[in-house]
Amino acid sequence: MYPKTYETLAQAAERTGITTKTLRRWVASGRLPAFRYGPRLIRVEPGEVDRLMCVVRPAQSRA
Repeated sequence: MYPKTYETLAQAAERTGITTKTLRRWVASGRLPAFRYGPRLIRVEPGEVDRLMCVVRPAQSRA
């Protein structure tokens, strides 16, 4: 079993293109699990961030 990896909100934002403000809102709402290391340090699992991203399918044309 591999050890879990964590990343900062800034790292997650840079990797995914999602703003840190959005990630913080997801954490506050409970949508994104996060772990606090001390009073200001928050870490998330990369897989959990990826899980929230979904594929956008093109709209069907109305011909």
